[in-house]
Amino acid sequence: MERLNQTSSVSEFILLGLSSRPEDQKPLFSLFLIMYLVTITGNLLIILAIRSDPQLHTPMYFFLSVLSFTDICFTTTIVPRMLVNFLSHKTISYAGCLTQMYFIYALGNTDSCLLAVMAYDRYVAICDPFHYVTTMSHRRCVLMVAFSCSLPHFHSLLHTLLLNELTFCDSNIIHNFLCDLSPLIKLSCSPTFVNEIVILIEGSFILVTPFLCITFSYIQILIAVLKIPSAAGKRKAFSTCGSHLTVVTLFYGSIFYVYLQPVSTYTVKDHMATIVYTVLSSMLNPFIYSLRNKDLKQGLRKLVGRRKPQAAPS
Repeated sequence: MERLNQTSSVSEFILLGLSSRPEDQKPLFSLFLIMYLVTITGNLLIILAIRSDPQLHTPMYFFLSVLSFTDICFTTTIVPRMLVNFLSHKTISYAGCLTQMYFIYALGNTDSCLLAVMAYDRYVAICDPFHYVTTMSHRRCVLMVAFSCSLPHFHSLLHTLLLNELTFCDSNIIHNFLCDLSPLIKLSCSPTFVNEIVILIEGSFILVTPFLCITFSYIQILIAVLKIPSAAGKRKAFSTCGSHLTVVTLFYGSIFYVYLQPVSTYTVKDHMATIVYTVLSSMLNPFIYSLRNKDLKQGLRKLVGRRKPQAAPS
């Protein structure tokens, strides 16, 4: 905390949020509260269904359960703060802002790495099915998850420490509903060249590398599927990838729109894209995976049926 006070005369920031009109605050509060509750409930059901059904104890569903847990943490980092801002003060402390930014980048990039791991799992299952059990062993799956969770935290720590070196001496108004790196850098009254270079090189590497892994995996999957002679076989192979492809498109489409642009061009128009990857994507993931997956739907039915009280014998 002493270091924070030395590098900034700003003790708090003001998050302007999605709207400054008083009449919009309660409707927005209700909307995001419902979205948050749906996100928590949906992802918890996915986790419980996977843990309770032995048929879902496979690498694919193991990765999905970790993704659901990460989505719960990711959304919890953002939405509760939004709900407070809608109904009361819109200020956040300097330390609180940097803490929120740290977890947003750590958990958001964990999502990105997990999506790449899930794409690799589908690649092995379709392109090398005879070695799937040995390639995707439990030990290797745990190691991939550990790497997917640890690397983003180092990435986030780097940007948080670099941001803490900047001085904020004039405006403390953030034109956003969360503490994001680009708006914070724009507020700094000290040189930001190092920060922007690190974002451009290291940040782009962390963001683009998982996407390239996903792209490579699906190119190989497409080549393998096209070699399958029967139409039914092709449909079955593609059906195992449809949900994941939908999530990847939603997640990366919005992220690339926001972050693959210079810091100076960041505007209020990017709010909607930010909502998509921070809130909407986490809420829709359980629906996307469960609606298009028979095994998971069956697991959810078993879970719900197990929770229902048994009728008393007549």
